[in-house]
Amino acid sequence: MASGGPPTAALWTEVNRCGQNGDYTRALKALTKILQANREDVTALHCKIVCLIQNGTFKEALNVMNTHNKIIGSELVFEKAYCEYRLNRVESSLKTIESAPAQTDKLKELYGQVLYRLERYDECKSVYTDLIRNSQDEYEEERKTNLAAVMAAMSQWEKAPLEDLGLPESTYELCYNASCMLIGQDQLTEAFNKLQQAEELCRLSLAEDSDITEEDIESELAVIHSQMAYVMQLQGRTDEALQLYNQVIKLKPSDVGLLAVTANNIITINKDQNVFDSKKKVKLTNTEGVEYKLAKKQLRTIEFNKALLAMYTNQADQCRKLSSGLQTQNPGHPRPVLIQVAQLCREKQHSKAVELLQQFSDQHPESASGIKLTMAQLYLAQGHVTKACDVLRSIEEFKHKAGMVSALVSMYSHEEDIDGAIDVFRQAIQHYQSEQPGSTAHLALVREAANFKLKYGRKKEAISDLEQLWKQNPKDIHTLAQLISAYSLVDTDKAKSLSKHLPSADTMSFKVDVDELENSHGATYVRKKAAKVAGENLPKEEGQGDIKKKKKKKKGKLPKNCDPKATPDPERWLPMRERSYYRGKKKGKKKEQIGKGTQGATAGASSELDASKTVSSPPTSPRPGSASSSAPTNVVPPRQQKPASAGATRKKAPQKKKKSGKGGW
Repeated sequence: MASGGPPTAALWTEVNRCGQNGDYTRALKALTKILQANREDVTALHCKIVCLIQNGTFKEALNVMNTHNKIIGSELVFEKAYCEYRLNRVESSLKTIESAPAQTDKLKELYGQVLYRLERYDECKSVYTDLIRNSQDEYEEERKTNLAAVMAAMSQWEKAPLEDLGLPESTYELCYNASCMLIGQDQLTEAFNKLQQAEELCRLSLAEDSDITEEDIESELAVIHSQMAYVMQLQGRTDEALQLYNQVIKLKPSDVGLLAVTANNIITINKDQNVFDSKKKVKLTNTEGVEYKLAKKQLRTIEFNKALLAMYTNQADQCRKLSSGLQTQNPGHPRPVLIQVAQLCREKQHSKAVELLQQFSDQHPESASGIKLTMAQLYLAQGHVTKACDVLRSIEEFKHKAGMVSALVSMYSHEEDIDGAIDVFRQAIQHYQSEQPGSTAHLALVREAANFKLKYGRKKEAISDLEQLWKQNPKDIHTLAQLISAYSLVDTDKAKSLSKHLPSADTMSFKVDVDELENSHGATYVRKKAAKVAGENLPKEEGQGDIKKKKKKKKGKLPKNCDPKATPDPERWLPMRERSYYRGKKKGKKKEQIGKGTQGATAGASSELDASKTVSSPPTSPRPGSASSSAPTNVVPPRQQKPASAGATRKKAPQKKKKSGKGGW
C-alpha cells in the first residue's frame, strides 16, 4: 500500500472500511482524493477500477485502464478482459485473454465464458473440463453447471450425440441443463420429466430463504416453465403450451432473452391466425440487448418469423425487405428464398417464383433438395405433372427412396405414362442391386414393379421380376403362383412345368373346422343354427313354406264431406281452367265483400235492401210466392266493436313496425 502523510493514511483507512462494507461509491471519493495527490499510484488506480466494476460502470473502468495503460501494464489483464466482456466486446475480450503472460484460474473461467458466447463449444468444453479436474474450491458446482450448459448447447444447436460426463443433477440448474440435452436429442418425454424435477428442486431451494416471496419464486421458475411449454409445443399440445407461455409473459421477467424466445414461440403457434396478438408479441423480440442473450440460430429463427408475420399480415414490401436482408446474411440458407417464393405465390406470380427457385438451386446445389421439392409442388399446383416429375427425378438424394418412387409412379400413372413409371422402377432397382442387393427394400421394389407391370398387361417384363423374386425365395408360393399366372398368358408349356413346383393339395390342407369357420363373426355368410325346440323341426306340409304371406293394402282415406253415393266429377283431375263448364271470372262486377261491415250484415241482404234493384210494385205488397225471401222487417243497427275479447271481435292485421334510427326493430 502506498505511504503518505496523515491525510493519505486516513483516506486509505476510509477506502478499506468502505470496501468491507460494500460502499464502493464512497470509496471512490476517497480514492479520487488519493489520486489527486499522486496520479501514478498503481494501487489507488487498481482500487478505483475495482470500485467502478463493482458499481457496474464498466465503460468508465475501461477508460481508466486505457488512460493509464503505461503505468498499469499487464497487471490488470483480467479486469480489462472482464470489462470488455460485460460491454459485449467479446472479440476484444478474447484477444486480451490470449495476450496475457500467464493463464490464471480466473482468466480461464472468463475464457470459458467468452468461448461460450462465441459459440465455440468444443474449446469451451475443454476449458471447463480442465478447470473441474484441476481445481477444488467452492465454485466447483458452478463450473459443472456451466459445463452442462455447454453440453446442452452442443446437443441443441450442433446435434452432437449425448456424452456422459458424470455430471450430477443435484441442483435445479443442473437438472434444467440435462433436460435441454434431452430436447436436443428429441427425447421429449424424458426432457419433460427432468423439467418437472428441476421445478421441484427450485421450489425447495428457494423456500429455505424466508426473504424470498412467492412472486420471486415464480419469476425464477419462468425459464423452466417456458421450456416446459416448448416441449408441449413439440409434442403437439399447443393449447397447454400457449397457456403456459402467456403465464410467463404476464410475469414480465427481467431476462430479455427469455421474453424474446417465449414471444417468438407464441407467434409460431398463432401462425396466420390471431395476427394482432402476434404483432404485439413481436415487439418483445426487438428489445435492446436481445442479440447478446441468444444464440445465432435463435436470432435467425426470430428474424425468419418476422418475415413470415409480415407476409401473413399482407405487408408485401416489408416481407420482401426482411427476406432479402436474411438472404444477404445467410446466402446458402434456403428459408429466405422460400419466404420470397411464398409471397410471390400469394401474389399469383407462380412463374416468377419458379424462376427464383431454379436460380437458387443452380447457385447452391448443396441446399437444392428442399428447393426442388418446393419447385415440384408449384408445378403440380399449375397442373404441369411431367415437369414436376422431371424435377423430382433430378434430386439425387431422394430419387431412389421408396416414398419418392411411389410418388413418381403415381404421377406417371396419372399422366398415363406407363413407360415412365416402369423406368422409375428400373432405376431404383438397379440402385439397390448395386448398393444393397437382396435387402428388404430391394426385394420390395422388385415385387411392386412386378405387380405394377402385371396390372398394366406387361406380362413379359413382369416375368423377369417374378423369377428374380422366386430365386431369392423358392418356398414363396405366392410369387410362384403369380409367375405361373403370367406364363400362362405367354408360354403355356413353361407354366405347366412350373406348376409342378406347387405343393400338393394334401400338404396345403390345414386342419380347419368348417362349421366353426362358417359360424365365426368374420364370415360373410353365417349358417343358421339348428332349432333347439323339438316341435320346430317337424316337416312342413307340401307347399306350405313356398307361399309367402302378402301384405294387406291399406284403404286410402276419403276426403272430408265426401258423399260416396254421389257420382264423382269425371273432369276432377283437370285444372279448373280446362274443364268444360268453366266460364271464367265475371268482369265489371264487384267482388263480394266477405267478412266486411258490421256484425250480422251479409252481402245478400245488402242487395235485397237496395230499393233501386227491386220490382216497381208497391213495397207494401209482396210478390206472390216470395214471402220466404222478403227483407227482414227488423234490421239490426250497426254496433261499435267492443275492445278485444275472446273471439268476440275480429283481430286487426298486424302492422309492420318502423325501423328506428339506431338500427334495431
